[in-house]
Amino acid sequence: MKTNNLLLVAGCAAIMAACQVQPQTDAPGVVAISNQYDAKIDSIVGVLTLDEKVKLLHGSGMFWSGGIERLGIPELQYADGPLGIREEIERDSWNPIGWTNDSATFFPAGTALGATWNVKLAHQYGQAIAAEARARKKDILLAPAINIMRTPLCGRNYEYFSEDPYLIAQMATPYVIGVQEQNVAACVKHYAINNQETNRGSIDVQASERAIREIYLPAFKATVQQGQAFSVMGAYNRFRGEFLCENDYMLNQVLRNEWGFKGIVISDWAAVHNTVKAAKNGLDIEMGTVAPFDSFFMAQPLVDAVNAGQVDVKFIDEKVRRILRVMFNLQTTSKNRPAGAINTPGHSKIVYDVAAEAIVLMKNQVNLLPVDASTIKSMAVIGDNAARVHAQGGFGAGVKARYEVSPLQGLVNRISDRVELRYARGYEDTYLKGANDGHGYGRDIDYTPNPKLIAEAVEKAKNSDVAVIFAGSNRSVESESVDRKDIRLPFAQMDLIKAVMAVNPRTIVVLIGGAAYELGDLDAVAPTILWAWFNGSEAGNALADVIIGTVNPSGKLPFTFPAKLADMGVHALNAFPGDDVKVEYLEDILVGYRWFDTKQVDPQFCFGHGLSYTTFEYGDVVVNQSSAKSSDVVQVALTLTNTGSRAGAEVVQLYAGIETSKVERAAKELKAFEKVFLQPGESKRVELSLPVADLAYYDEASRAWLVEPGNYTFSVGSSSRDIRKNVALVVK
Repeated sequence: MKTNNLLLVAGCAAIMAACQVQPQTDAPGVVAISNQYDAKIDSIVGVLTLDEKVKLLHGSGMFWSGGIERLGIPELQYADGPLGIREEIERDSWNPIGWTNDSATFFPAGTALGATWNVKLAHQYGQAIAAEARARKKDILLAPAINIMRTPLCGRNYEYFSEDPYLIAQMATPYVIGVQEQNVAACVKHYAINNQETNRGSIDVQASERAIREIYLPAFKATVQQGQAFSVMGAYNRFRGEFLCENDYMLNQVLRNEWGFKGIVISDWAAVHNTVKAAKNGLDIEMGTVAPFDSFFMAQPLVDAVNAGQVDVKFIDEKVRRILRVMFNLQTTSKNRPAGAINTPGHSKIVYDVAAEAIVLMKNQVNLLPVDASTIKSMAVIGDNAARVHAQGGFGAGVKARYEVSPLQGLVNRISDRVELRYARGYEDTYLKGANDGHGYGRDIDYTPNPKLIAEAVEKAKNSDVAVIFAGSNRSVESESVDRKDIRLPFAQMDLIKAVMAVNPRTIVVLIGGAAYELGDLDAVAPTILWAWFNGSEAGNALADVIIGTVNPSGKLPFTFPAKLADMGVHALNAFPGDDVKVEYLEDILVGYRWFDTKQVDPQFCFGHGLSYTTFEYGDVVVNQSSAKSSDVVQVALTLTNTGSRAGAEVVQLYAGIETSKVERAAKELKAFEKVFLQPGESKRVELSLPVADLAYYDEASRAWLVEPGNYTFSVGSSSRDIRKNVALVVK
């Protein structure tokens, strides 16, 4: 028996080393977890000791989880995170190693990608960021982050894509596919119903089954079923009393049994609280912060629990099989695995394209934009955000960017040879003294104006042909681990803007940030507003090209800007942040624009809004059938024409609503969209497919999706409020 075991061990090592079979694909581009290695995996499980099995189930370093050297099973290596590949840190601390060769491309934040409404760009983004992960020998990318933007106060909103589950699903799924085409596992996070940083490690979320099924789970389901995500990260918070990294309902019943998830569930760092619950309720790998790694709940305490009869070893074996299955499918020991690439011109081009398509022209009443650089001699460039970069700051995953072009540098790159650029800081990011002084985040903002800085800005603005103020947010104001206290524009920026506008009405306001702000005061005085984002390494170049008209803006808002915070459903109902124990989602399914449209509350800037330097005409909208049954797929078609003088892109958006319902329904919901690129005078036939089954609501009594018979309206337009055409459909 001893001889046979030795032979088997040697065979296992050979199996791991020889695993060079390409992963199985269900469709072109979609890399799915294959079961073709299961017999080999079973042979490996058969020779592992309990200690070795458990070694695979927890962190062996800050961004590593255990391997088995004697069998040739390598450690898994993780890459943080959503903005690009984090610099290398020490194995047992958060301290950077201090290498000089671990810089990476800074990718636009999640809200920027969401604002492109371009699924092809999402796919390219996934491919590029995963290639950079491979270049640094990483196996699992801790991204994308796809939680719903329930409140604009959430400190991590900039990482997320949208307030709308359909838009998130459409963008996140090709992102995941692109990542996994590079032999890197996407780790979709944070599963699930994780929508605030306040008390995130303990808060118990109470939400209806209908709300979680219609709002908070669809994007995760899409990335698992259509994207075939290899891994999912469990969130910090509780849901209905149980922590989400040890929640049987969410991990076993929904994720695995209902959705058929074959991959691994990885905890957020230090998000596990109970060994037995985690082991039985679906967690596979526990990751953590600074601590002896063998003291984790899924380490020696798990060995002890098995030996004490509290946990059946079958749970351990299932986890090991899932981990090995992912490793085989990733070809973690194959010599044919893609080498990856980092900081390439191709990646910079993708970053530029995303950044350029993300920028939203919110307002352009007097056509100050685009600026014709051949007709001006001077431009005042004002604001701290003109010269600031955003790859790092605050708490959480930043990027040690190889380079990042600021807005000021972008303008220098594009027009300084013919236009005098006069920079004035205008405002500074100052904070009140308080408990978080030692942190780069979570500090109380000082709204006191700086007269000296404002005076300098005014002087330069009044003597310039045009002024551009760069205001908004930064990575200290919006940060993981802390929610914002309000959504006012920070640092007395309105004082600066009003003063500059008073001396130069030819003033353009550019706001940089990742989440919504109250812009009523700004909207009242500024005729021209551009919204940019934490937009990656090429942010300044893309922004300069939009300002001077080399690029026609085509971004659309992926979330609603309220006139005031209290207009949001969650805040109107005082449903954030909850008490110290729990938070109730009283707004239920009416999140974001669903609340505004259903309750007839006017936003400052609506979901889906974004202007262009050209104009688009929507022709008659037709639906290919006047009535349908739930199994049908209807086609909604129109002709879109670029009626302006510039090439541009329009996002045609299709919303659906039912006339009467036996349950509360949103007035309308996004059901399809297409980004269309047109030359001046060009027309294109746009056809949007809508499965009638997508009109269903989740019925809690039957625990099933039901399509109500009745009269539906399909609304087609340029935003949720700019509806150009309506057509009717009767569902029988």
